[in-house]
Amino acid sequence: MSGNVTALRPKERVRLDAEPIASIYRNLGPGGAEQVVSRALGELALTLAGLVEQVRRRELGDLGRGLRRLQRMADHLGMISLGLIAAEARICMDRSDATAFAAVWARLIRVAEASLAWDKELLDQTL
Repeated sequence: MSGNVTALRPKERVRLDAEPIASIYRNLGPGGAEQVVSRALGELALTLAGLVEQVRRRELGDLGRGLRRLQRMADHLGMISLGLIAAEARICMDRSDATAFAAVWARLIRVAEASLAWDKELLDQTL
C-alpha cells in the first residue's frame, strides 16, 4: 500500500428554479422585489449561519426546527436541492443516525454555498 492520499472534492448538481424569484419581480417590480429577495436571501444566510454554529457547538436540541425553517425558506426561493437536503438532514436527526447526518450536513453546506452564489448571480442579472 502506498502512502498517497487522494483528496476527494465532491461536486453537487444543484437544482434551482428561477420562477419564484421571477414571480416576485413580476409582482413587485424591480425596486420592491430587490428588497424582498435580498432580505429573504439574507435571512436564509443568517439561518444557515446559525445552524452551522449549532452543529459546531454540538447543540442539536432544536436543530430540526431550524432545518425545517431553512427548508421552507429554500423552497420559497426556488432552491430545490437545498430544501430537499435540509429535509434529509432532519430525517437523519430524527433517526439519531450521526454518520448519515454528518454526510448529509456536509452536502447541505456545499449545496447552500452553490445555491447562494447562484441567487447572487441571478439578482445581479435582474438589476
